[in-house]
Amino acid sequence: MAMRILSGIQPSGNLHVGNYFGMIQPAIALQDEGEAFYFIANYHALTSLRDPEALRQNSRQVAVDFLACGFEPERGALFLQSDVPSVTELAWILATVAPMGLLERAHSYKDKLARGMSASAGLFTYPVLMAADILIYDSDVVPVGKDQKQHIEITRDLAVKMNEQYGSVFKLPEARIKEATETVPGIDGQKMSKSYGNTIDIFGPEKETRKRVMSIVSDSKPIEAPKEPLMSTIFQLYSLVASEDEIEQMRGKFLQGGTGYGDFKKQLFEKLWSYFEPMRKRREEILQDPEYVDKVLARGAERANQEADKVMARVRAAVGL
Repeated sequence: MAMRILSGIQPSGNLHVGNYFGMIQPAIALQDEGEAFYFIANYHALTSLRDPEALRQNSRQVAVDFLACGFEPERGALFLQSDVPSVTELAWILATVAPMGLLERAHSYKDKLARGMSASAGLFTYPVLMAADILIYDSDVVPVGKDQKQHIEITRDLAVKMNEQYGSVFKLPEARIKEATETVPGIDGQKMSKSYGNTIDIFGPEKETRKRVMSIVSDSKPIEAPKEPLMSTIFQLYSLVASEDEIEQMRGKFLQGGTGYGDFKKQLFEKLWSYFEPMRKRREEILQDPEYVDKVLARGAERANQEADKVMARVRAAVGL
């Protein structure tokens, strides 16, 4: 049987360069290794997004962008989380064995409260729904950033608890940690994230993208001074989209001095713009054919439900429903 890979992305608006290199590019590359199940996490989004129209639009936009970035629907399933309603039933069943202490130790819950989000039961039990997302498809591998590793550990803990209580119900998934996720800096040098307002959108208008790139924070070294490439957000972002020769050339210019940060930013903009050019074209084509996206999501949901139904039949029989 092919290895099953599961990944989800929240529909939180425009996709940025950090999303692309952190989640989308690795996810699309994994299509070569097995059967990819990728869902748009619109149930999860309800913990923070309270605008129904925005949620619908964002969810569709993520589907369009994912396809534009190279997802091949015939090699996997792309679907809305809410199109597999049994995932919430499984979340409830898992919640009945989930120790409070396990959820209280979840880093992401504490981080979100620290950032000012209100403490809802949904936010608190978020890892249980995430566990249901993973376990309901008999997933083998879940690619995540280091910051999500704990969620996979919680998933495995809950699967083990169920298996101890009810016999062999769940397959234990493996995390595959994506190192790249941590290394995409935003224009202020912190990790690129919508919550920091420091993003560069993949499909933003040219003028806005140029403006974002030109506003990258740099130190105040004069033009003639040598500069440290590894400490520079400009160089780090350039390294994601340029060839090895181009990266070496820029590294040399940094160390040699005589080039200002403004020039480096212009080079970065040109490179970023041309890197995403084929994806922009593909996106325009997809937007011309709204039915195509509907068909992809419907087909993905059908495939996902086939697997979810098998697992849920097993779970219901095991627990006595």
